[in-house]
Amino acid sequence: MISRIVTRIREGVRLTEEDSLLLYQKGDLCLLGHVADEVRRRLHPSPIVTYVIDRNINYTNVCVSGCRFCAYYRSPGHGEGYVLSRTELGQKIRETQALGGTQILLQGGLHPDLPLSFYEGMLSYARHDLGIHCHAFSPPEIVHMARISGLPVREVLVRLIRAGLGSIPGGGAEILVDRVRKLVSPGKATSSEWLSVMETAHGLGLRTTATMMFGHIERPEERMEHLFRLRELQDRTGGFTAFIPWPFQPRNTSIDVPGATGLDYLRLLAISRVVLDNFSNIQASWVTQGPKVAQIALFFGANDFGSTMIEENVVAAAGVSHRLSEEEIRRIVTQAGFEPRQRLMDYRLVS
Repeated sequence: MISRIVTRIREGVRLTEEDSLLLYQKGDLCLLGHVADEVRRRLHPSPIVTYVIDRNINYTNVCVSGCRFCAYYRSPGHGEGYVLSRTELGQKIRETQALGGTQILLQGGLHPDLPLSFYEGMLSYARHDLGIHCHAFSPPEIVHMARISGLPVREVLVRLIRAGLGSIPGGGAEILVDRVRKLVSPGKATSSEWLSVMETAHGLGLRTTATMMFGHIERPEERMEHLFRLRELQDRTGGFTAFIPWPFQPRNTSIDVPGATGLDYLRLLAISRVVLDNFSNIQASWVTQGPKVAQIALFFGANDFGSTMIEENVVAAAGVSHRLSEEEIRRIVTQAGFEPRQRLMDYRLVS
């Protein structure tokens, strides 16, 4: 049965959800990795591995979502809650630009008291005053802004684009199955709302990424459902630039499960590359897995090494801290036999 599925992949036949689940659960890891690598090389025959220089700026840690998997947020009124000042934001952006950064990843908690004009002001300052690309506001943040402002999601996006929004990160997807979301993030956007924000954004000309956080309470078939919902949306819009899976980090959270292993991660990464045949790029997650596993990921379907992550707070709050400079990323990619190339958000290469 597995050999038949592998043959179909090599013939370019699109897998069904049933076949994908069988291959994911029963396929030999090395075989799965080899097939994913074949798909990756078919899509990207040149030996290039891309990366982006950016900074993850969390503009606030105040959040009303109360996600069980998050060790970073603080409830409204908490003494450790903060909202970045314009001065602090500008300092972080200028530091990023001084290191060759081309964009900022701007995300934060679902703050109950910040109006839509606050987000518009941040974007306008970053984009128009300081001249940096704003990869900003995950779908749950967009849904939250719509609720706070009383405006439709489309109008919120139009206003944010006018202010300087350049693209949208795929955060807040977790697992796109509402059974799971009701248990781990009941105050956050539903799976349909997440997908709807992305479809609306694509219709307005924005490119976005997509993610999956796995390894908490979801079942294997729900991971496959997540992938297939993304594939179906990409069939309609073509607006996703990349998929980024990463394993849940359980430390300092209220979900008591063993952390996913590197082998768990590589298996999920490989099946993602096989299933998401309409996604051009799959990103390795060195931030959660460390540089060595991320290097192996380049042979399990990944063609992008992600970001230099000049700053990262959310994963670090869960007790995981890996740091890589641009020089180190280039060395790791070169040692794996690939050519490292800096890219922009839309995967155009930086000359």
